[in-house]
Amino acid sequence: MNTKPQQTPPRVPPLSRLTVAETALRLLNESGLDKLTLRAIAQELDVKAPALYWHFKNKQELIDEMATEMLRRMATGPEESGADTPSTPWRERLLAANRDLRRALLAYRDGARVFTGSRFTGTEHAERSEAYLRALLAQGFELPQAVRAMATAFSYTLGFVIEEQGVLPVPGERREGYDVAERGERLADYPLAAAAGAHLFQEYDAHFEEGLQIVVDGIAARYGIR
Repeated sequence: MNTKPQQTPPRVPPLSRLTVAETALRLLNESGLDKLTLRAIAQELDVKAPALYWHFKNKQELIDEMATEMLRRMATGPEESGADTPSTPWRERLLAANRDLRRALLAYRDGARVFTGSRFTGTEHAERSEAYLRALLAQGFELPQAVRAMATAFSYTLGFVIEEQGVLPVPGERREGYDVAERGERLADYPLAAAAGAHLFQEYDAHFEEGLQIVVDGIAARYGIR
């Protein structure tokens, strides 16, 4: 009598903070942050939702871990600029770091919102900050100045991407209501405001670069460090 060989069930990775965060990041691009729920993540992992509460008490704890995993990937991914040697001029360092940050945030729907206000759960961010602060101090910054320079550039990039993803949630997808031509017609009685739309809601790469240069120039002017 012929019998069919028993098939080995697919191996399911053990449930951990990392596997949950990785699944959440994968689902993020499909649903966005507002619709990302622990129930949906549990369904994707083929477990009951209460199983996730062994690892995360609430959604904010999960978001913290998601932001931490994004940071880890940014540090090890191919997009890392490499402009982080001790001798790298501070301008190049800040420019490169924030370009890398924007690129990492844009890899996820609502990526900037995930980062906003999140508490990193590991220490990778401290290791990176330590190296950056040491490098800035070696080039003439006092510690409070170096902290403010880094934080200001970071805040600019984070805020910029939040606004950018409010219009373009993912590449090729423009949110309804942000058609520049339609906006221009609607604001025809306000010609300057109408014309501003082309500079606000298009050419985000160029817009970001110019704004970042303004921030860096401002840091140099404020602290007199060239």
